[in-house]
Parts: sequence; structure tokens; C-alpha cells
Amino acid sequence: MGKSTFFAASTLAKVDIANYPFCTIDPNVGVAFPRARKPCPCGDLRARMTDEGRAPDNLPGREGSLCVPRTGVCIGHERYVPIELVDVAGLVPGAHAGRGRGNAFLADLAGCDALIQVVDGAASTDEEGQPISPASEASAAAASVAREVTFLTAEIEQWLAGLLEEGWSRGVRRVQAEGERGLQSFLVERLSGLGATSAGVAAALDALRAERSDLEQPWLWTRDVLASLAVHLRAGLFPLIVAVNKLDLAPAGVLDALRNIDLGVPFVGCLADMELGLRRAASTGLLRYRSGSASFTVSDDAPLSDVQRAALEKMGATLAQHNGTGIEDVFDHVVFGRLDHIVVYPVQDEGRWIDGEGRVLPDAIVVPRGITAKSVAGLVHSDLEAGFIRGVDGRSRRVVGADHEVEDGAVLKIHAKG
Repeated sequence: MGKSTFFAASTLAKVDIANYPFCTIDPNVGVAFPRARKPCPCGDLRARMTDEGRAPDNLPGREGSLCVPRTGVCIGHERYVPIELVDVAGLVPGAHAGRGRGNAFLADLAGCDALIQVVDGAASTDEEGQPISPASEASAAAASVAREVTFLTAEIEQWLAGLLEEGWSRGVRRVQAEGERGLQSFLVERLSGLGATSAGVAAALDALRAERSDLEQPWLWTRDVLASLAVHLRAGLFPLIVAVNKLDLAPAGVLDALRNIDLGVPFVGCLADMELGLRRAASTGLLRYRSGSASFTVSDDAPLSDVQRAALEKMGATLAQHNGTGIEDVFDHVVFGRLDHIVVYPVQDEGRWIDGEGRVLPDAIVVPRGITAKSVAGLVHSDLEAGFIRGVDGRSRRVVGADHEVEDGAVLKIHAKG
């Protein structure tokens, strides 16, 4: 499938990558760095300094960027921001009932905001993960991918249905006593460890009722109804994006064929092997490559043989054909699309946009859209949230209150009781 390769390509973490099924046993945790959709504020800072007659330093290899990120990089005012990525073990049929590492796998998912399922778009592995000849037709490859997606969603949904069934008698008593409010509060409590919210539960219940116009009172719900509710809960608790890997080996048109299959999840093509190779080569100085780019440049003094240079030329042609490896697209779709997150830059000096040690815009944090200034303070440090007095917008110098919704790309100074 390429799951561990995708993880390694995204994080450059050293993990086991093997051509056999269930290579991953215990979860691997790393940090990936997707590119923020909005330019880094250091571009505005440079423009302001120039207008004021101050000549900002040009840092080597930074293409004008002035910031000093603690994590990630900023090149040409494009900021790459940190997110946590977890590589979990694969599933076997019956995982929801405890087969294989089923219970452990599903528990590993509990703290995740979204799922990226890495599948073999070339259908070059069988159901046991063993290598086979790639599919020659787009329809065959798409059918293989669809089976993988359906298998995963069904296992998670059956797991959720089991959680509901286990406590349903208690939940029914609350519904009979408290009505709709009792039903929602029971479901939130039952699934609180999975990140359930009142809004999410309400949306799932609305979807269930829209699907079943003849729905009876909750205390009459059958196992079949709970299974349907689990389907809608899964969509909110574990939003899924499918990374269709090995696109260079897949038959032409596989993504179009997948979009014609109504699976209710988005598909993004990618080339994890190529991304890993390019990033590792770039880290050694053999070439210059930035994740998300559709090209790379080989260093003039790179000690490469003619065969190696020819291989890189072929790789470059493939990269251009697919307009990049797609890894960046996957994260953009997940973080800034499906999850609708934004990037905020907390500072200690709202005028110069620096921290206490003089570093320019050192931190870029990924947060949900609609987050308040006080909640941002809590992500920086719990003491800042507890002692919150006010915030200051670094761009407008306007004072903002605790409930002020912070915008994407905001520079924010927090004032708090010491």
C-alpha cells in the first residue's frame, strides 16, 4: 500500500518500510509540515520595514523570508507549519471484534482529528499485502481501491455500533426521562473519548432522521438503526481522505474512475516513494526540492553517475507529468480543507512581531477556524489562558477581547496576569 512510505516521506522519520503486510505494529508518531495557504506575515513585515527605510537582512536560501521558525521552515514567505502524524497498524477483517490488533488499532484512532487512508492505486498488492502484477484497466484498479475504503469504513462503523449497543439500555432510560437532550448528552458522553461534540452528534442524528422518515422512538431502535447511526457518526468523528498512492504505476484514469464510484470520501493521488526519495536526496545536498513542487534541480557538484543522472531525469519527467508528488495536496485537503483549520502566529511584541529572545514570528500554530483569542492563549501556555486580560492584533494594533475570533494568518500578542 505504501502507508509507512507515506509516513516517512511526510516526516522524514526513520520507520520500518517493508514489502510485506502489517509491517507497522506499534504506532509511529512524527511531525509533518504542510504549507500554510496564506503567505507568512514576514512578507508584510519586510514590506513595512522597507517603507520605513530599514533594510532587512537577506538570509541565505530564504528567498526574502525574515521569520525564524522554531519548527518547520519559511522560504519565499511560504510557511510550512507543524502537524502531528500517526502511522498506525493495518487492519484485518473482524478488527472491530478484536481480531488482530483490532482493539489497539481502533484505540489509536481515538485521538485523531482526521484519517488518511493510503491505498495502492495500481492494485499491485493483493488482499494479504503480497505483490502482484499492477492492474491494466482503470476500472479494475478503482474497484480494488473501493474495496479497501469500504473495508476500513465498515470496520470503524461496526466498532462504533458496538460501543452504542453496549450502553444503549442506559441511554434509553435517559431519553425517556430527558427526551432529545438526554439522547444527545448520552451519545456525547459515550463517545467523548473519540472527540464527540454536541454539534457533531446533533448532525448525525439529523442525518439519520433524514435517511429514515419512519424512525421510531429511540427506545424502539433496533441494532440495524444503531448501525445506521454509527455510519453518520463515523463521518463526523473520523473524516476520511484517501491517498491513492503509486499513481505512476496506476492505469490512466484511475482517479476519474474512483470519482464515479459513490463512496462519500475524497480521493487525492500521490507518489510517496518519489517524495521520500526526493526529500532524502535534498537533505544530503544532491538536489534542491521543496515539497509540493513539480520540479527539482540537481546540484552542479552532485557526485552522480550517468546512470543516476538519467534516473533523475526520468523522475523529473514523472514529477512534472503529475504536477508534483501529491503529498502536499493530501495534507492541504485534510488540514485546511476538510478540517477547516487556519494558522495563527503568537508573538510577545506586537510591533516588531518577535518573541522574548528577539526571534521574528517563531511560532505558527494550526488551529480550528473560529477559535477565540483566549483559546489561542491556552494553546501557547495554560497560564496565559487562565490569566488572559486582552489580545492585540499585530497587523492593526487593535485590542481584542477573549471572545474575539482570530483570523487566518493573524499575528497575536497576548496580555495576561503574571
